[in-house]
Amino acid sequence: MASGDPLDRAMGALTGVAMGDAMGMPAQTLSRQMIAASYGRITGFVAPVAGHPVSHGLVAAQITDDTEQTLLLASRLCADAPGFDEEAWARMLLDWEAGVRARGLHDLLGPSTKAALDALLGGMPASQTGRGGTTNGAAMRIAPLGIATPPEETLLVDRVEAACRVTHATGEAIAAAAAVAMAISLGVSGLGWSDVLEPALGAARAGNRRGAAKGETDMAGRIALAVKVAESGGEAELARQIGTSVASRESVPAAFGVVWLAAGDPFQAALIAANIGDDTDTIGAIAAGMAGACKGLSAFPRAETAQLIAANDLALEPVARQLLALRAGLAMP
Repeated sequence: MASGDPLDRAMGALTGVAMGDAMGMPAQTLSRQMIAASYGRITGFVAPVAGHPVSHGLVAAQITDDTEQTLLLASRLCADAPGFDEEAWARMLLDWEAGVRARGLHDLLGPSTKAALDALLGGMPASQTGRGGTTNGAAMRIAPLGIATPPEETLLVDRVEAACRVTHATGEAIAAAAAVAMAISLGVSGLGWSDVLEPALGAARAGNRRGAAKGETDMAGRIALAVKVAESGGEAELARQIGTSVASRESVPAAFGVVWLAAGDPFQAALIAANIGDDTDTIGAIAAGMAGACKGLSAFPRAETAQLIAANDLALEPVARQLLALRAGLAMP
């Protein structure tokens, strides 16, 4: 597959999510200083240190909730095409967490998602449950929607809002997810990283006008600032000035800055994110997913990609093909 092939680009996006997630898995929740003390500089897949507060029990190159929820959303999008069944999505997330608990793992639903689903179980309608969610759970799993949706701003932001509504129905979260989805959609269309930033900022502005007026009101400005900081200050300054927490206003702009630092290379984006501190797996999943969409699967190193696929028994090509079929059906005549 050539790098301009939509299937190669779609595979690049999904592989990037998994690559960034697995690379950042052993460092998640740790500070930059703790990462350096525990691993030195992460330059490839490593197992988490003994007693890791979240990743204990996982092995090198293993994915976490970021990739699992990404593939879960992909299955929901394909099942409901062209609509989106919000209550079915909520049930899928609850069933997923039950499965994670049954496996004895600790990477469970994030705070916004958990609070929303608890409210849903308490009788609140799905249309209301996500109106407090500002964290990055929606952006971390939005890649399939970017693959499945042409880069027409209103259409894309409408679909992002629907996918966010149950858990992250706030301007901050919708804006963050819309920016990521637009970057991926444009990458699948054949654009390079240097060409997707401005339309992604436009999608962020449109997303900020959706949902509950809570949280960051200028996600586009935060993303632009993160890229500027990356240009002038590098990785440490990006972490210091933008932040790397689970808040959408920190981790999503940081992911854009990481792609800039990596010069658009998805594997380098995964490595930079793994060392940046705090929510390393999610920043890596978002950054490498966007870069992968703009470069394609052919840009990934073969050995590490094979290790990733084998460690998780991933079958991404059928998913990519289904999402591209949905994209074709949504394309304007």
